[in-house]
Amino acid sequence: MSAAVENQRTVEIELVNGHGGADPRKWEDLFLPTPLKLENRLRAQKIEARLSKLMLCGSTLRRVAEVFEKEIEAGLRQQPSSLQMENTYVPELPDGTEEGSFLALDLGGTNFRVLFLELKAGQLLREKVKHYHINDALRLGPGEDLFNFLADCVQDFLVSQSMEKETFSLGFTFSFPMRQHSISSGELITWTKSFNCGGMDGVDVAALLQRCLSARSLDVTVRVLLNDTTGTLVAGAHIDRNVGIGVILGTGSNGCYMERASRVLHWERPHSAVHDVCIDIEWGAFGDNGCLDFLRTEFDDEVDAKSLLVASFTFEKYIGGKYLGDLLTFTLSALARDGLFPADPNFRKLQTSHVSLFEEESCAGEVSRTLSALREACNSDLLSTADALVAQYVAHVISNRAAQLVSVCISTLLKRMDRPYVAVAVDGSVFKHHPRIAKLMNKYIALLAPAHQFSLMIAEDGSGKGSALTAAIAARMATRGVARL
Repeated sequence: MSAAVENQRTVEIELVNGHGGADPRKWEDLFLPTPLKLENRLRAQKIEARLSKLMLCGSTLRRVAEVFEKEIEAGLRQQPSSLQMENTYVPELPDGTEEGSFLALDLGGTNFRVLFLELKAGQLLREKVKHYHINDALRLGPGEDLFNFLADCVQDFLVSQSMEKETFSLGFTFSFPMRQHSISSGELITWTKSFNCGGMDGVDVAALLQRCLSARSLDVTVRVLLNDTTGTLVAGAHIDRNVGIGVILGTGSNGCYMERASRVLHWERPHSAVHDVCIDIEWGAFGDNGCLDFLRTEFDDEVDAKSLLVASFTFEKYIGGKYLGDLLTFTLSALARDGLFPADPNFRKLQTSHVSLFEEESCAGEVSRTLSALREACNSDLLSTADALVAQYVAHVISNRAAQLVSVCISTLLKRMDRPYVAVAVDGSVFKHHPRIAKLMNKYIALLAPAHQFSLMIAEDGSGKGSALTAAIAARMATRGVARL
């Protein structure tokens, strides 16, 4: 048993059985945040009561898990669900035999990348990366213009590397919700983030990119179409073959996992030889159909009302880095209206980075940087050390809920997969930079799935390396004579 698994198992046993000095509270209460400690105990009690709807006990999380499982089943059966449960047609993960040179195109934000990877016996021998910027006109203009620009950048990259005459397979990371028809074809469902290109209804994005590349006489074939979450799973499996779940916990959030092929109804290609297949859950929209309304608070209502996409991406607004700063702001504003906090923070002056900062200082028993950030955000010098402790407590409460909800999803997937041990590959700024998230997730997953061994690992650059590795998997399958899915 690996050290990571043994350590996780020890934590799991201590938490469930109460050994090793673990918290003696009953199981349901082990999920609650630590109490607010102020000299003014009455103020602390009023603040805790005001924020009580943000504090989820074990029984509530079990209810979330039950709803998540039902939505998974409905999505897999192509019945109404807030989870897309998209078949990615990726039937295998890296096994150490990947060979060759591959390109990757990573599109998910205003900056994107073209990558070159050379692999031998599954090991990365050489890597080249070039970054490009997409301006407003391209992000909001005709889709054809955007894809022509992408092809121009691929050409520029190849010319810069003196490789424009060579033959390549390309993995295309397209980090937007899509309906896939095969491992190398899919249609955009909706633009997200800052993109809203016209003329893309019913367009196969991989075919459009292929047409633009071919128009430039480039011998580049789009072999794989995937999103960053699938890429994270593949990149993680390249490091640890026990990886079976991929998670993005950054500006947004999503998950994917290896599901039994027999449970999946959406197939557009023969798949009799396929045992498992990667399913892209698209859990950012979990609850868009109202199934999670029992979790919703007035603070979440304010976050939603101020968002660009109102009444959508319900789950992501509970856990995504794009929204945690706003949630901190609106929660403090509510306390200010009730006379429990001295000033109302200005909108967007507190970011998710402040949530991490407040948590970091709380862990260290410090308040100086918290107080400085609050005074700037509230445009007031009147805030005290006690006010900084209140802000740190609010940051802890919303961070704790985010960790709980992601843990519910991961623990549910561990139970579905029912493997002896599963490594979970995670990428994203919230997971990597928040001082408590990983520790809380380890605790809560162990509590929610005590019979299932797991570990959390950082998988860097799944959106880049993952797509190139998936192209290598497709090439490996082709050499074995496996029909393309």
